[in-house]
Amino acid sequence: MKIAFQVNGKRTSVDVAPDTPLLWVLRDTLGMTGTKFGCGKALCGACTVHLNGMAVRSCQTQIGSVAGQQVTTIEGLGGDHRVQRAWMALDVPQCGYCQPGQMMSASALLAMNKNPSDQDIDAFMSGNICRCGTYPRIRAAIKAAAKMS
Repeated sequence: MKIAFQVNGKRTSVDVAPDTPLLWVLRDTLGMTGTKFGCGKALCGACTVHLNGMAVRSCQTQIGSVAGQQVTTIEGLGGDHRVQRAWMALDVPQCGYCQPGQMMSASALLAMNKNPSDQDIDAFMSGNICRCGTYPRIRAAIKAAAKMS
């Protein structure tokens, strides 16, 4: 049974089991490897994507629940999104592995809160783990992105 949905604004359909995690559909079926596998338990945030504009963990989101909906991945931010520009300007990444998930969460936060405080950022981003400890740079980048148009 084919499951139809939109990914980064384009209609697509996949022929996979409905309980297949969205992460593996994106990476293995559609070849979109920007979304990373981290823990597989929705605890680290490396696999964060947007589902209808909301940040979700793709490792625990079954593709069957995505039918007819809009998924946005890091590739869908377009390479010139204000969050990506701020990340580059402030040289946020160290190893970089968690950064797609960090940026997807940050862009979801800014879509809901145009001028987040440090506490807002810390609370919203708390589910995204960075093993390199770039949290101060991540917070600074979110604040810088909030000031960009």
